[in-house]
Amino acid sequence: MGEALKVLVGPQSEGLSASTVSRLKQTWAQEYHSWNDERLDKDRWVYVWADGVYSGLRGEQEKLCALVIIGVNERGQKQFLAIEDGVCESTQSWREVFLKLKSRGMNGAELAIGDGAMGFWAALEEVYPQTRQQRCWMHKTMNVLNCLPKSSQSKAKQSLHNIWQAETREDAQKAFDLFIEIYEPKYPKAALCLCTKIVMN
Repeated sequence: MGEALKVLVGPQSEGLSASTVSRLKQTWAQEYHSWNDERLDKDRWVYVWADGVYSGLRGEQEKLCALVIIGVNERGQKQFLAIEDGVCESTQSWREVFLKLKSRGMNGAELAIGDGAMGFWAALEEVYPQTRQQRCWMHKTMNVLNCLPKSSQSKAKQSLHNIWQAETREDAQKAFDLFIEIYEPKYPKAALCLCTKIVMN
């Protein structure tokens, strides 16, 4: 607890009494609940990123994680929209997050970006079916590289960057086709991983 407090409140945390720590926890809980109830309809949210952050802790039956959604409004400003407890990124856990956001007035974003967690995509389709879906390139890159030997990963990583950093759709398609041509004959799993749900609709 002492180490965590140093990160949160700085060196003045040393010597805090148990009652002071308890009061801090109550204050932080109140601030979180107030933030978690703020209206979201004063902005139009264009993009959202989502991820489940695992702490390594386990509940009685399941791995626990924090479900995080970051939004970008029309002015290009990023903001945390949700940080909620979840269970293994299940559809039900993500559904609860989305329904809470909707009740706070959040519009359906133009595009949602996330990893391969199927619970997220299933819940998104239920609550915000009009939102387009795209796999996160950071996660996608890691997944593809995991299908390759270490000796090939550096060049492959650059080839993957050439896809998502391309200036035009045509250039991206050329870089994509080149990656498949180079790696599919010897590493078909890497090629299959790249082709799976990059842009889902």
